[in-house]
Amino acid sequence: MLKITNLQKTFNPGTVNEKTALSGLNLTLENGDFVTVIGGNGAGKSTLLNAIAGVWKPDFGTIEIDGVDVSNMPEYKRAKFLGRVFQDPMKGTSPDMEIAENLSIAARRGTKRKLVWGIRKPEREHYKELLATLELGLESRLSTKVGLLSGGQRQAVTLLMATLRHPQLLLLDEHTAALDPKTAAKVLEITNKLVTENNLTTLMITHNMHDAIVYGNRLIMMHEGRIVVDVSGEEKKQLTINQLLGLFEKASGSELTDDKVILSQ
Repeated sequence: MLKITNLQKTFNPGTVNEKTALSGLNLTLENGDFVTVIGGNGAGKSTLLNAIAGVWKPDFGTIEIDGVDVSNMPEYKRAKFLGRVFQDPMKGTSPDMEIAENLSIAARRGTKRKLVWGIRKPEREHYKELLATLELGLESRLSTKVGLLSGGQRQAVTLLMATLRHPQLLLLDEHTAALDPKTAAKVLEITNKLVTENNLTTLMITHNMHDAIVYGNRLIMMHEGRIVVDVSGEEKKQLTINQLLGLFEKASGSELTDDKVILSQ
């Protein structure tokens, strides 16, 4: 479903601010893979997701989604392949529009538009059913402006929007980092349910090593723009945080010193 070959990206080349963010990265995801991505600050995690989404064009290498080379495809054209949820709950939705209106926009992503009378009754009923699965009481608040929702409620709606059309690839960029622990746990529970029930191929960046181990069928750890740890299956299920840190130190030749990761154990 995703094939990345020798991906390279350097920002501000030839200047004092030159920074190599991706160093010949290779990654292949099979259909239905749920891959958690972890690494220190500046490891290249968000740059990787931005490259897949088309925010940055790679300096070298290729990105294929479901057999289609999207390396030079503009961001707006990649939208039909992708669903994405950002760290900031304020992104990904229109705050001045109703929940139903936001869902309606998401339902029409990548399709040809035409003039019709608003949101029809069957469509609203469908949205109620979907919202009910979140178990947040939002099914009775279709006409509520999204900007009035809490951060957790908003992330849950954004997740629903991102998965509504069953994207070939779902990108989750630390989507629980801005939430309190209890709300983050609920959003992760919803995430796992949506991903597994819809068999969505997913890349989820997290700074929490415990979450990286518990969720998904595969875990990769990045360091200096490349993948240094890649575990899956039974090995991942039996992994402990100390073992993960040991794998990182052995593969990278250095200790993990990023406080945000260490404190998220």
